Amino acid sequence: MTPGNNGPGTPEDDDPFGYLYADGQARGAQPPSGGYGYPNSVSRVRTVGERQYGQQQPTAPYGQVPPQQGAYGRPNPHYAAPETLPGGGAPTAPQQPAGRGGSGRGRGPNTKGLLIGAVAVVAAVVIGIGVAMMNGSDDKKPDTDAGPTPTQSQPSEPSPSASNSGEAEAELPKIDAKALRLAGGTALASDVKGAQADGGVYVTGFNQVGATVTWTVSDIKEAGPYRLYVRYGIPGVDASATLKVNGTPNTSPLNMKNFGGTPAGDWEKGWKTTWAIVNLTEGTNTIELSCQQGNQCNANLDQLWLTGKDGA
Repeated sequence: MTPGNNGPGTPEDDDPFGYLYADGQARGAQPPSGGYGYPNSVSRVRTVGERQYGQQQPTAPYGQVPPQQGAYGRPNPHYAAPETLPGGGAPTAPQQPAGRGGSGRGRGPNTKGLLIGAVAVVAAVVIGIGVAMMNGSDDKKPDTDAGPTPTQSQPSEPSPSASNSGEAEAELPKIDAKALRLAGGTALASDVKGAQADGGVYVTGFNQVGATVTWTVSDIKEAGPYRLYVRYGIPGVDASATLKVNGTPNTSPLNMKNFGGTPAGDWEKGWKTTWAIVNLTEGTNTIELSCQQGNQCNANLDQLWLTGKDGA
């Protein structure tokens, strides 16, 4: 049995056993020595990357190695870049990417987007500062609950009369009872401890009708009401006296009560202080304390002083 003779290059030429037949031997078929069949056998061992698809591989006479194209270590034209193929010359200048919309212009940094972002950040910072300033101004608003702010009808500065009153209050006098003018059986003593007058001397003998002490007060800067304070001592029993200012009796007696409830008969613990409102004129005034009918005058007198009507 022999293969059909359809000429060289046909599939029959690739018969790996062609060397067994006469016609195969006539065509040069040899036993396998690295390949089978005819010299152009498709089963011939080739180096990787040697075969090129789509074109005829060159052949060589039997026993010679065909020219190696695309051998290892050298570029294979079949896998080479297009610009290296015949007719595909490399570009002579770098190609810029087409711009947006196919205009062909190169696209640079997005400066417009960056500018918009920066403007947004600045706007946010300005708004934040404005809100902080508004909140700060709200925190510094005056407390309206504390009362109205000064107006023209409510001056914040003290009036001249108030200023003069303050000067008068600063200069209001104080006197020890022993320096008063004594009459009606009153006398000085120092037996009971606790008197604050100089030397602990106080006025005694006041517990009798007609007993009187008089204080002449000079240099009152402004006419008006004042407080008259009297420090006294009692033996744990309420006392009282008649009070006159410039010869005119007050409507109410001077109360010298047992404030705090000290024990009866204890003169040393019975030192107290009381006060009454007196109306003084500008200049010199006389203040008189006396024991009259209806008074209970069992008391010692220590000191007298004046303050403003509000006690200052």
